[in-house]
Amino acid sequence: MFPSPAQPYTPTSRHKCAAMSHDPNLDGRSGFPLTRGSMLIAARSDDPDDRRRALSALITAYWKPVYKYIRLKWNKDVEASEDLTQQFFTDLLERDLIKNYDPRKARLRTYLRVCLDGLAANEYKASQRIKRGGGLQFLPLDFESAEGEVKQLEIPAPGSEEDFFAREWARSVFELSLERLRKECETRNRQTQFKLLELYDVDEGGKELTYEQVAHQFGIKTSDVTNYLAYARREFRKIVLEQLQQMTATDEEYRREARALLGIDPE
Repeated sequence: MFPSPAQPYTPTSRHKCAAMSHDPNLDGRSGFPLTRGSMLIAARSDDPDDRRRALSALITAYWKPVYKYIRLKWNKDVEASEDLTQQFFTDLLERDLIKNYDPRKARLRTYLRVCLDGLAANEYKASQRIKRGGGLQFLPLDFESAEGEVKQLEIPAPGSEEDFFAREWARSVFELSLERLRKECETRNRQTQFKLLELYDVDEGGKELTYEQVAHQFGIKTSDVTNYLAYARREFRKIVLEQLQQMTATDEEYRREARALLGIDPE
């Protein structure tokens, strides 16, 4: 279910996934919600508040992939990577880079990566803008946790940059979705369901145990293991789809990403 880094990762993001409405009856292959380009429309709005909200959604899912990409692909030190990450999202807002995006030509994340390459290649001018403008001070990004994850990753080989960025973006989507599920399970008093998902699909420790052993460990019935795990997986899938719905620009892109991340064909 989760992308495979050099070593297992743990969801420690401090950032909240933006709340989105969803179809409570969503289930199965025919229940895919369709994007309406709301994020893209907001990013291109003449209203600065709308653009900032859209940027906030982009930052939530993309800041870690951006930071890791700068650190490893462009071989920048920690301070330079932090500055360039801040500057990248500043540029998206202040230079209206999203307005130049054509969803017919590339995925949104591919377009963003190309923009990032341009910024990183011109680091000197970017650093001068940061010194003059002070960077984007309203972004409390947890660079320390991102740097810890960087140490587990290999430098992308020439020609594999797109795959690297896509994999780290997928990891970010899963991480945010898992954190949101954890909070929702706490609110609904269903912490056991979440812990079972962690055991089986994150830590993968459940593969070595029988359902009877797991039930004994959690103090539940053997039949509950199947039901609780099914619930957690279903809810996680819904949240991932909602996250993708927000982070893609078109229905087709949404469907492609859903197939890639969840292995589900919406057709």
